[in-house]
Amino acid sequence: MTRPVYILGGYQTDFARNWTKEGKHISAMIREAVTGGLASTGVEAREIEVGHVGNFAAELYAMQGHLGAFLVDVDPAFGGLPTGRHEAACASGSIALLAASAEIEAGRYESALVVGVEQMKTVSPAVGGDYLGTAAWYEREAKGVEFPFPKLFGKLGDEYEKRYGLKDEHLAAISAINYENARKNPKAQTRTWYMSNDHACGSDQYNAVIGGRIKVSDCSQVTDGAVALVLASEAFATKWAARRGLTLDQVPRLLGWGHRTAPLTFDAKVEESRGNPFILPHTRRAITDAFGRAGVADCWALDGIETHDCFTTSEYMAIDHFGLTAPGESWKAVEEGVIALGGKLPINPSGGLIGGGHPVGATGVRQLLDAYLQTTGQAGAYQVEGARRFATLNIGGSGTTTCVFVVGT
Repeated sequence: MTRPVYILGGYQTDFARNWTKEGKHISAMIREAVTGGLASTGVEAREIEVGHVGNFAAELYAMQGHLGAFLVDVDPAFGGLPTGRHEAACASGSIALLAASAEIEAGRYESALVVGVEQMKTVSPAVGGDYLGTAAWYEREAKGVEFPFPKLFGKLGDEYEKRYGLKDEHLAAISAINYENARKNPKAQTRTWYMSNDHACGSDQYNAVIGGRIKVSDCSQVTDGAVALVLASEAFATKWAARRGLTLDQVPRLLGWGHRTAPLTFDAKVEESRGNPFILPHTRRAITDAFGRAGVADCWALDGIETHDCFTTSEYMAIDHFGLTAPGESWKAVEEGVIALGGKLPINPSGGLIGGGHPVGATGVRQLLDAYLQTTGQAGAYQVEGARRFATLNIGGSGTTTCVFVVGT
């Protein structure tokens, strides 16, 4: 029988910061996340047995690889700590989490520190867009294309329109909801920005078209950020809970997970999904895998979802792939207020990637930290009342790598 994996908490840097303008190296981001994570959990550095770092493209953005080694520099007690770095585009953080949790499940270690990090504001938007193109098949889908990923996820919307019909007003509503939620999150990148449904529906100099049907308001943010999370075995979590005045059943754990990989190019994904009601069937399978492992019948057993809204079209996809509606009918959950904070099944109460920010390698870890905060009643102004079960969906590339976690107490 697999050993359970518990989440003891963590720390997120302020996603509104520009670390390059502060003159700080990516190692400083890692240091703040780690020291903050240890302080918030009360776990001492000497108690950490292994470290995992999720990162997409530090070699491009920061001219720095071998990121796991930076963990050792944070505290003398980390001397000799086994570490590693994991990459799967925007799902890099979740892959690091899967590796760390697998080691705990296998009994290799009793505790693990997971850090997701990306420093993206080191280059111009055009150069950064080219770097992000390496998460697709660069030669075929991104080389020579200005801002390739908005165009790729615009094609996801186009496929919905072709199969089922799609109104841009529903994408605009998703954007407006995430911006509104972000106003309640003190670590969200856009917490002081202006956005309304009318503005998201419009197309002008303040909401320019980036590519195809994707406008500025449809896009997640270019973000600097790091997040640390501490995972633990049942034995470690039991002792930790006792010294925190908690019982073990008050500590959230990973109830289930899913991990699937689709073809790299978007056109290959669409071709593979012909005849399937779900446009990204591998994403659907990752969700149902996680539900099965967690013993969850369907999405209505959840209290909320933190999903990968790199663009409004990816959240639109997540709505029906999670089963809130039948395939192609995500608009119903938008119109009926189901996904709003206070709705039947809130999506991205944190603001998600559009409102909260999207430091690529950190996003999966941030989502799991928010699931922890929700299920322990610590999410503050964006708390979902009575939340006990949350799911996360983290996507790398144009729906290529999909990771899903179900978290609960």
